[in-house]
Amino acid sequence: MKTTSEKLNILRKEIRNRKVKIMIIGLGSVGNYLLDYLMSASDEQMEIAVVGRNLEKLESDVNIVKVASLIRRQNKTKVTIIEGIDLNNISLIEKAMLEFRPDIIVNSSRAYSGLKYGSISWKNIRAYGIWSPLSIRYTKNIMQAYENVNSNAIVINTSYSDAVIPWLKTAGKAYPDFGSGNINHLVYRFKMATGQMLDISDYWNIDISLAVAHFHDVCISKEGHTEGKELLIDISYKSEKVNVDIQKMISHCAIPMPVDAKRNMMNASSNFEIIQAILAAVRENRKIKIHCPGAFGEIGGYPVVIDGTGEDIKAYIDESVFDISAMRAKNRESIYLDGIEDVNEGTLTYTDELLMKVKKAFDVDLVKKVPFDKIDEVAAYIISEIIEKNISDSIETKI
Repeated sequence: MKTTSEKLNILRKEIRNRKVKIMIIGLGSVGNYLLDYLMSASDEQMEIAVVGRNLEKLESDVNIVKVASLIRRQNKTKVTIIEGIDLNNISLIEKAMLEFRPDIIVNSSRAYSGLKYGSISWKNIRAYGIWSPLSIRYTKNIMQAYENVNSNAIVINTSYSDAVIPWLKTAGKAYPDFGSGNINHLVYRFKMATGQMLDISDYWNIDISLAVAHFHDVCISKEGHTEGKELLIDISYKSEKVNVDIQKMISHCAIPMPVDAKRNMMNASSNFEIIQAILAAVRENRKIKIHCPGAFGEIGGYPVVIDGTGEDIKAYIDESVFDISAMRAKNRESIYLDGIEDVNEGTLTYTDELLMKVKKAFDVDLVKKVPFDKIDEVAAYIISEIIEKNISDSIETKI
């Protein structure tokens, strides 16, 4: 598998004389929002393929986005539907990739659709890492198909990349280049809160460097605190460091948010930001900083730079503010609170604390270690013994 930098340079050469081709796998709420955002870019030099199982649903979803964007006079991007693709079937995924030959792939699929896993896990065990086998279930199939067809596409993963991407990498498998969401959402909450506290109206000019895993995205977003942990964060405005009370700023991040599918506007926006950063680097020779979970197969979330200013494009974790060892340590501290002790040699290890919480909350004996070849088995067990036995309570809570 080529490095992300190598694939970015291939993309720069490839799209000099043709349109960029983006494939969205899974057209649930994240995929639908992302399709709408991409159409709103009015990019005539872009083609999109949406991939899923049900033709009727795909056509319905695509048609409403196309008509809505046409009303806004933005419908300038060709959209192709590739239907009948069961993500349990690797050969069918290969077929879709060979048919469209994407430059960028966004995996927005879910092993159990229509449910925000956090609606079960946060109130019961305050840890999201339990769902890792579900998050990787389709991602591993997509990446296996990707490897089988020798694709050079840049891959963005949307589900719990803090653990999913390193799980694939340490198993010696092909793995996504970028993860979306999680840390990215937190960065922009911090920008808004800092802008409000310092009366900065152009808060998009606030620059943040942050390294933290998924647990703190949820804890800060829901409760406005860090569970007693100090964040690795740097804040500046127009290149000057700002003096802001960090704990007070964090408390301002606990703002009312929907708990249903509308929350996925943020994840779709994170995907959109990554795609726009890629295109800015390859088309306009720009240098962009973003924040990604699972960057380059690392556990947790990191600041990432895509630098297209030189002859060769480079993508790397930004160490201009914090060194990599400090960021790795802070991410492990955060993801431990999410129930993950380690991801190494293709095996995900849950914390003992998580196992005790799961036993107490659900009367379920979760295995301590999940090797790569047991992912499907453990995912099926979690669905049958935890999700399906608790989903009614989750729905009642949302209502």
